[in-house]
Amino acid sequence: MKQITDTLVMIRPVNFRMNEETAVNNYFQHSTGDLQESVNAKAQKEFDTFADKLKSVGVNIIIIDDIASQDTPDSIFPNNWVSFHENGDVALYPMFAKNRRKERREDIFKTIEAEGRFIRNFIDYTSAEQEDFYLEGTGSLILDRVNSKAYCALSPRADEDLVIEFCEDFEYTPIIFNAYQNFKGERLPIYHTNVMMCVAEEFAVICLDTIDDKKEQKLVADSLMQDGKEIISISEEQMNNFAGNMLQVQGQADKFLVMSQTAHQALSQHQIKIIEQYCKILSSDLETIETHGGGSARCMLAEVFIPKIV
Repeated sequence: MKQITDTLVMIRPVNFRMNEETAVNNYFQHSTGDLQESVNAKAQKEFDTFADKLKSVGVNIIIIDDIASQDTPDSIFPNNWVSFHENGDVALYPMFAKNRRKERREDIFKTIEAEGRFIRNFIDYTSAEQEDFYLEGTGSLILDRVNSKAYCALSPRADEDLVIEFCEDFEYTPIIFNAYQNFKGERLPIYHTNVMMCVAEEFAVICLDTIDDKKEQKLVADSLMQDGKEIISISEEQMNNFAGNMLQVQGQADKFLVMSQTAHQALSQHQIKIIEQYCKILSSDLETIETHGGGSARCMLAEVFIPKIV
């Protein structure tokens, strides 16, 4: 079982903007009042630069264009609706925002199969949308694939029963907790686990300060340490700069921790030094995508673990 992959799916945006349907509980999103055409053009430029950087270090990027007629402003974040697993299974997830459900496209799977990958089976949780229950993929679930653990901060986008159902289907142990952020004087649930934690092969970047319950905080920290992960603790301010929204990937010769320029600049020299003991850092300017979309580098990357056809 592998924790990291060298193959990623990225969706190039055509209608990127602040999604009014997700802004109700994504407190990282902000509107700048810029024209949509301008926002989309900037997002495309950031996307292209980011994808080129990943390709330049030997990461295999499967780029798929969004469909203009769909009007899917968040299509740039595919990891929320799909995950690909080493046994050939593909999971499809129930999405909180109705306009995000159109992001699930059959042709994407045909493209991946055309790349020589074998899809064995689809495990579809999307019917939960009819009952208003959601679980937004590897936004909600931080998968320690090697140790078969699924970390999840509960929120309007991460239902506990669905987390348990996923864990039963994929044989993961659920590590379930609550994580909060300060917003307009209130302590509110963080919308996705992947903005406050990242699990790499030998370390974990996590904002433990968001887990207000000390028992839950200890449960998460103990679980990571039991598996030999070095914990790199970030502050809530660093998290607000997307320093938890990272993904470790395999390049041609080296491993990389992928993050935005905003996240990279938010890290201390000490934190960077620890990360660089394990892998290199690859960062890219994603300011427009972060500001309007409320997601960052990790959200833009759907990891492909399904096997190659031999």
